[in-house]
Amino acid sequence: MNTSSPRPFTRSLNDRMIAGVMGGIAHHFGWNPTLLRVLYVIFSLLSAAFPGILVYLILWLLMPQEAD
Repeated sequence: MNTSSPRPFTRSLNDRMIAGVMGGIAHHFGWNPTLLRVLYVIFSLLSAAFPGILVYLILWLLMPQEAD
């Protein structure tokens, strides 16, 4: 049985375009960060009910920076 705790969400130091939010989320789930960024932008533009910029800013404030 694996007793290690799941890795917390952190902003990426190495894989960042603006603040490392999407890079950190992609790294947490093992996804491609570029694909996640593209999907996030497309979904944000196509959905008026999903304020992508506001969500990104909130995540930027709430997610801690990845340790060195």
